[in-house]
Amino acid sequence: MKAIVIEQYGSADELVEREMEAETPGDKQVLVDVYATSINPIDWKLREGYMKDDIPFEFPIILGWDVAGVIRTAGKDVTSFGPGDRVFARPKLTARGTYAEQTVVDEELLVAIPEPMSYEEAAGIPLAGMTAQQCLLEFGEITQGSKVLIQGGSGGVGHFAIQVAKDMGAYVAATASGKNQEFLKQMGADVAINYEEENVVDVISDYDMVLDTVGESVHEESFQVLRPGGRLASVAAPPSQEKAEEAGVTAQFVWLQEAGEKLQRLTSLYNKGALQVEINSRHKFSEKGLRSAHKESEAGRARGKIVIKVR
Repeated sequence: MKAIVIEQYGSADELVEREMEAETPGDKQVLVDVYATSINPIDWKLREGYMKDDIPFEFPIILGWDVAGVIRTAGKDVTSFGPGDRVFARPKLTARGTYAEQTVVDEELLVAIPEPMSYEEAAGIPLAGMTAQQCLLEFGEITQGSKVLIQGGSGGVGHFAIQVAKDMGAYVAATASGKNQEFLKQMGADVAINYEEENVVDVISDYDMVLDTVGESVHEESFQVLRPGGRLASVAAPPSQEKAEEAGVTAQFVWLQEAGEKLQRLTSLYNKGALQVEINSRHKFSEKGLRSAHKESEAGRARGKIVIKVR
């Protein structure tokens, strides 16, 4: 099969095309023909070597941990899916990711792609959508009427977070650049904050939760807008526990725990019209396409998701 791999850590130019053998699925796994995948910050952070101590993969590494496609073969103990089924998932984090024509996925992580959903839409949801959902529902424990701030509301995780929070009945503020203010409102934000012109602490206060997708540069203001006892979840950088204690809030770096039931909940939101996938750009499945997609993600200006069309 064709795969785009890295053979050493470094820039986007390390992404190269190789012919590799597809893995054989285990008894509770399936082999998926990949139709689309998407780019997430973990892809280029791992490519650069920022995570090599925590995730010591051996080269060559196939990056990518979103998949949408069709099952080619299934292990003997797989009971819920079979060859020909359209599925999507966030596979386990291994060195054999989804920048490939085929990838192996555990049955428990699979969800059927609903009929109206395209492969490109499906590829955009799993990692970013489940991350947003885990931050808000499991860590943030938001309920109807909760006041939630999404730092970086126009990005992959951010635009899903607005929609998940609104479905829960939360009151949502979100930050983005001036050009994305209308987009925040389209996603459902009650308050759209232009970080280029406004300081968050001058606009809102006494919030129950902040979801940070930006990084340490917004942590200080995030602490300031939280009420005592509030919660800060960051998917970009670990928050200072000392400053959290000073502010009287709980702060945590959230790492996605993938699960089929979590993705199924997002599918239900999509089916009832409460979740849409914003696709910023589509790239070809090639060295050039993946390099361009990585550079776009690293620039941090993408609205919604960056998708790779494999088939």
